[in-house]
Amino acid sequence: MAGLIYFAIGDVHGESRKLGELHAAILEHIAFEGAPARIIHLGDYVDRGPDTKGVIERVMALEARFANDPSISVTSLKGNHEQMMLDAYDRTADAGGWWSQGGAEAADSYAGGSGLAGQDWRETIPPEHISWMRGLESIVFDRERAIAFVHAGIEPASFPDCADAVRLWTRSDRFFDHANWPEREELKNLLVVHGHTPRSYQPENFPHRINVDTGACFGGPLTAVMLKDGEAPQFLRGS
Repeated sequence: MAGLIYFAIGDVHGESRKLGELHAAILEHIAFEGAPARIIHLGDYVDRGPDTKGVIERVMALEARFANDPSISVTSLKGNHEQMMLDAYDRTADAGGWWSQGGAEAADSYAGGSGLAGQDWRETIPPEHISWMRGLESIVFDRERAIAFVHAGIEPASFPDCADAVRLWTRSDRFFDHANWPEREELKNLLVVHGHTPRSYQPENFPHRINVDTGACFGGPLTAVMLKDGEAPQFLRGS
């Protein structure tokens, strides 16, 4: 869509207060710009931070608020931590792995406080939160503007037909180093916007990729990138 402004939000990891601040800043920018906008959450809402439950409630509420708005849309992508949580919930993987990667904090947020989650942790999670996680997409690809939004990255050799596991988990040098990208028409002028790999409290901004995971759950800000057609990226933060 011509004139569409994108706002892509990095890994939240239970930082509901920071997400609320960032949502407010984004909505202020949308009102100022007066142009159609699409807000994209890049995944990893759960784990590590103090309020996984509040984050999911906040994201779902924003989706519902603009569900019928022709000028603002909200899309939420799946991250590897949502997949780990679902695997633990479904008992298709050892819950201990998820628990040690921040799942304990997520379960505590549903149980009502630190250290309160027990063996019945699955019963404390609202079914609508599980259904919401199951329905999350793994990619948004604007072919006209050559922008791909994913949680972790892509496989340059097969894009746009990468496996979901790549989109959720990759940290391959084949993706991070643009010099490794093959000469493929599908990659021509492509920009990938992602999170998943916090390098510092500052976003990474390269011609071929933008990384907006700035370690919100490790003391950094929660970051979003604003992309306007024909202009340089701008960054917003919730601290």
